[in-house]
Amino acid sequence: MKILRPIIAVAALSALTNSAFAAQFTTDVYGKVNVTVQNSDGETELKSNSSRFGLKGSEKLKGGLEVFYKYEIQVDVADESTTENLKSRNQYIGLKGSFGEVILGRNDTVLKQSQGKFDLFSDLTADIKNVGWKGENRINDSITYKTPKVNGFQFGASYYIDEENDDSATSLSVTYGDSALKKGKYYAAVAMDNELNGYNVTRLTGGTKVGSVKLGAMFQTQESVDTGIEKDGFMVSAEYLMGAYNLKGQYQTLEDDSGFTVGADRKLGKNTKAFAFYTTFGSDDDASGSNKNYLGLGLEQKF
Repeated sequence: MKILRPIIAVAALSALTNSAFAAQFTTDVYGKVNVTVQNSDGETELKSNSSRFGLKGSEKLKGGLEVFYKYEIQVDVADESTTENLKSRNQYIGLKGSFGEVILGRNDTVLKQSQGKFDLFSDLTADIKNVGWKGENRINDSITYKTPKVNGFQFGASYYIDEENDDSATSLSVTYGDSALKKGKYYAAVAMDNELNGYNVTRLTGGTKVGSVKLGAMFQTQESVDTGIEKDGFMVSAEYLMGAYNLKGQYQTLEDDSGFTVGADRKLGKNTKAFAFYTTFGSDDDASGSNKNYLGLGLEQKF
């Protein structure tokens, strides 16, 4: 009950604020429930895939400024209960204007954000982090700055304050275009983490749209700060929108480890979809045939 009190307080405050200052301040309740039934080599499980609940809002200020906030929590609707049911996600306050925007709090690094929408099975078993890709960081005690877009280009920086060790780390990115390919046909990004969570990472991302087909690619090189071990990997993905169906495929590697996934989404309503996927993971130099295979059926509802 204690962990729910901040949520209840924020929700109550949002309701009061809306009624008193509806013209100046906006706030929204949002979230999604994503659950799969999946089988891996004879074992079946019910899995909640980053289901979440959140509040976000903004207010116009004097001088062309705008303040905004987000308070998002991950909810496990399948396995966990009590305090283990809730986990912190992005939670911050920010200010934007002609200078760009500044965000203070817990947030995804700009390197993680730079991947756009090209990891087609993000939050599922086939997420790129499950092949060992580093850089998928959501960091506490962070300051994020993004410039305004100029001719489609934008610079971003995340600065992490390590209070315990009196140290810091950075994440930098330069992006071009629309990462969702909704407002343009091209997207490109280069991003780097410097000693963030024990790794130096460089990631290149590109995407384009040809008719109803979206194509994406990522290349990454990562180095462990402690051991100096370097690994390279790449990912390619494609999705094809065919009426109410979205057909998807993705292949990703990291050195000798690789994974391949195919899947399909079926839109059932504006905010509802059913989906299915098949994933196989393994090592290219493993002759024992110990690949892991996953077959899943899922349902997602957004609100």
